[in-house]
Amino acid sequence: MNHDIYPNQYIRGILDDTKVIAMVGASPNWNRPSFFVMKYLQAKGFRVLPVNPGAEGQEILGEKVYASLRQLPDKIDLVDIFRNSEAAGPITDEAIQINAKAIWMQLTVRNDAAASRAEAAGLKVVMNRCPKIEFARLNGEIGWSGVNSGVISAKRRKLPL
Repeated sequence: MNHDIYPNQYIRGILDDTKVIAMVGASPNWNRPSFFVMKYLQAKGFRVLPVNPGAEGQEILGEKVYASLRQLPDKIDLVDIFRNSEAAGPITDEAIQINAKAIWMQLTVRNDAAASRAEAAGLKVVMNRCPKIEFARLNGEIGWSGVNSGVISAKRRKLPL
């Protein structure tokens, strides 16, 4: 697989085959990108199980937080990695061990060695992409959740006089 360019059919195939997502690096902080992505994917019908050892036992958007992929109670279709490129290696290895179907490394996250291991084990791999953005793009959505929320803006705030 050429990980610089993904055909729409490849991305759509992964998303269509996914029901349960493990989000490694999910944050309970409402203004973090992982929170926005988790909320969006839940709204689109995916079950998203958060994985974050620092928030283990808490809840994020109604789902219990787990410390590792091995602790998850359900079969995982897709592991969404919200960690840096170096951390993506061991997470990918753990995803292989739990028989996930696909690995998805978030924007700016790329680990070619981990991708090779995953593909050799039969997993599909996407790197340096966001499933929220790709889902919206492939489904013709113009306003993506979080983009037109009024919370994030490039406009300068008017200060009270």
